[in-house]
Amino acid sequence: MEIRGARREDWEQIWPFLRAIVAAGETYAYDPEMSEDEARRIWMVGPPGATFVAVEEERVVGSANAYANRAGPGSHVASASFMVDPAAAGRGVGRALGERVIEWATEQGFLAMQFNAVVESNLSAVALWTKLGFEIIGTVPRAFRLPDGTHVGLHVMYRRLDSAQSA
Repeated sequence: MEIRGARREDWEQIWPFLRAIVAAGETYAYDPEMSEDEARRIWMVGPPGATFVAVEEERVVGSANAYANRAGPGSHVASASFMVDPAAAGRGVGRALGERVIEWATEQGFLAMQFNAVVESNLSAVALWTKLGFEIIGTVPRAFRLPDGTHVGLHVMYRRLDSAQSA
């Protein structure tokens, strides 16, 4: 599997699985009815952020984007979002993308990385981020509505990228 920077033409392979994941309404607080143009604007971030793809045999099987979590005084903390084609689940795509994004954020000089909204019922994502050194630093109760109408919490997950005490 190759992890590389996304190209404009990769979007046509990203959009089908991104649309399906968002429409399922189980893992992302994006509007399930968002248009393709809106999704492209949200997902295909450019500098100073970055968008990556995981490619197997010329097929995009996952994607991630990374950026500063906040502007100004909060710009030293990165954030990211990840989507893996359900057909490629369980093959290490998310882990490979996660490792690349952590590497990118470290190279860019970010001191930490924060995920603002990891759905607590998304156990595979919580387990992966924990294995990659993130910790749950808080949970916003009932902040995410599942398709069946029940509410679950959103975890805020955090990982330091440096060894300084100021992060």
